[in-house]
Amino acid sequence: MVVIRLARGGSKKKPFYDIVATQKSSPRDGRFIEQLGYFNPVARGQAKRIEINKDRIEHWVSQGAQMSERAMHIYKEFLKDPEAAAAAKKIEKPAPKKNAAKVEAEAPAEKAEEKKEESE
Repeated sequence: MVVIRLARGGSKKKPFYDIVATQKSSPRDGRFIEQLGYFNPVARGQAKRIEINKDRIEHWVSQGAQMSERAMHIYKEFLKDPEAAAAAKKIEKPAPKKNAAKVEAEAPAEKAEEKKEESE
């Protein structure tokens, strides 16, 4: 059975994925039938984030190839807006979370103050 999935490349902490058509039994980064595009999740500046050969994807799907979940998600993102998908997306870091130990330490102190106020 032929599947369309991601094959990881790049170096440590800098992933780069090729979108490939391959036999299901082949290793993730092993032999493939055809390279259909690429996905660069850490693209910055003018670098393209997603590049896909749409005609070849449609060809393989028409021949019965199954797409992996992630490959399907990337393909749909590319179809929505190929230019926006190609442009690098700014990665925003989430707000820092409070340290769990601090939150737990503050909670008993607040409860003790509430009890004092209630007893008075």
